Amino acid sequence: MDYETVIGLEVHVQLQTQSKMFCSCRADYHDAPVNSRVCPVCLGLPGSLPVINKKAVEYTIMMGLALGCEIPGLTKFDRKNYPYPDLMKGYQISQYDMPLAMNGRLEITADGQDRCVRVERVHLEEDVSKLQHVSGGNNDAHSLVDVNRSGVPLMEVVSHPDMRTPEEARSYLTKLHSIIQYLGVSTANAQDGSFRCDANISLRPFGQEKYGTKAEIKNMNSLSAVFLALNHEVERQRKVLESGERVVQETRGWSEERGATYSQRSKEEAHDYRYFPEPDLPPLVVDQAWIEEIRAKIPQLPADRLKSFMNDYGLPEYDARLLTNSRAMADYFDQVAGLRLTSGDESDKFAKNISNWMLGDLSRLLNLQNMEIEQSPVSPEHLVELIKL
Repeated sequence: MDYETVIGLEVHVQLQTQSKMFCSCRADYHDAPVNSRVCPVCLGLPGSLPVINKKAVEYTIMMGLALGCEIPGLTKFDRKNYPYPDLMKGYQISQYDMPLAMNGRLEITADGQDRCVRVERVHLEEDVSKLQHVSGGNNDAHSLVDVNRSGVPLMEVVSHPDMRTPEEARSYLTKLHSIIQYLGVSTANAQDGSFRCDANISLRPFGQEKYGTKAEIKNMNSLSAVFLALNHEVERQRKVLESGERVVQETRGWSEERGATYSQRSKEEAHDYRYFPEPDLPPLVVDQAWIEEIRAKIPQLPADRLKSFMNDYGLPEYDARLLTNSRAMADYFDQVAGLRLTSGDESDKFAKNISNWMLGDLSRLLNLQNMEIEQSPVSPEHLVELIKL
């Protein structure tokens, strides 16, 4: 029997704000000493009261607008209750039934075809603490808790289960990642946990409308890991179904070393979290004037910039797509192009020359030095001089 793969993604994005979601502690915790960015609110001490970070709300609305979402005029925060040692209060302040943005879409291209992935919602919550597991002899294994991450603003983008292949999932994540970088709402660095993805995946017989039993995959810390984990899980579930057994609804982790997913625990449903409205925060009114003010701040996004590079510079689609995947790369190209224009070169020649240098020798240099384009030792002015040689 042939099976169809069904994939939905939940992407968690740490927002690049100065302070945490509900307190004034600094949000840049990565290089801070352990448990140094904390206060009674972060620690969940009795009597401490949360205050909403307006900038985090603005960034989430901006993301929703970039994805074509509806922005309701009224939203609220809820308590998500679950017992886990990284949850200092014993609950997480999140959003359940009234998110900041809903009903969006993202156009992707994968496997040679265009597809629209519906975005169910974009909501805002707080991140949890970070656990460090320490193994020791004589049954001395234990875990340490660093509370610095607790309370950092966390935006979650939830898709509908509209993707049908791991390649489509990778394309969706790549485009979403690019939009986030263009907006400047997050560093979106997967290596430091600023961009994290959970995948829900199931198989069903072709032609069947009812979804199969899904597994949720966690612990994927890169786009390539998501792709590999989904490919492995497709084959695992296929073998289970072909053997006549049933797929178990569960949460599974991804092991880079083994190249396989592994069972972690049974999958929770919404009712397991016993959501209820956050009593310490009033409902949040989002007026239309503020929405339009935020909309005006949205820069040119990757899809529009791609068209601009093709139409204004005459670049082939392949070159334009590579150059506009990263805002920093596109900005660098624009700077070089601006300098070439002032030197009087013909537009149909200089753009392709710049592209060849940037995607060729300059990219190789940066890769060898493990550097990003923002760190390039070759300035736009220097690149112009090199091209003229």
